[in-house]
Amino acid sequence: MTAVYTWDVFSTLDGYGSYTEGADWGGYWGKQGPELLAHRAAQFDTEQRMVFGATTFRETAEIMTSGIDPNTLDEWNVRTMRTPATVVSSTLHDTLGWPDATIVSGDAADIVARLKQESDVPLRSQASLSLNRSLMAAGLVDRLQVTIFPVVSGRTGTSPILRGAADFDLELLQSRTLDGHTLELVYRPTLR
Repeated sequence: MTAVYTWDVFSTLDGYGSYTEGADWGGYWGKQGPELLAHRAAQFDTEQRMVFGATTFRETAEIMTSGIDPNTLDEWNVRTMRTPATVVSSTLHDTLGWPDATIVSGDAADIVARLKQESDVPLRSQASLSLNRSLMAAGLVDRLQVTIFPVVSGRTGTSPILRGAADFDLELLQSRTLDGHTLELVYRPTLR
């Protein structure tokens, strides 16, 4: 059996995954609510393996191991840190304090294809934009889960989530509105 690979990414309505330093948006673009946070925690309450590119792993590990009181973090972030992770990187050689991380160097498509064949649990990747755009082009992303926050960040937005991606048809598998304003859309991508 082949493990399902989900690319899980946050976005503004205009397609940005982040914003410039100094922009006054705050986490989740200031739009998180209790339903979103509970839903995210539930998604990380099941056994799975995370897959990260180097940049996202570095940023996540830095937050998670910075000495912040874990009680101040959202529960899904705490659960993410407890999840086994595979990091696809030719530059990292240290797991940066992540308790159960493995760094693998080589061709990302080959690594993920092997993980999909060998894993007994689903695979999930958060952000890791360039990694996941290349995996989508290789036909390895089974689910594209986009959480769209109700903001437009045309002046301050950075990291367009699909910039440079190939062309895809998207079959909508699930949609959900959280806290009355944030959309979670889950698609099956098919390369055109």
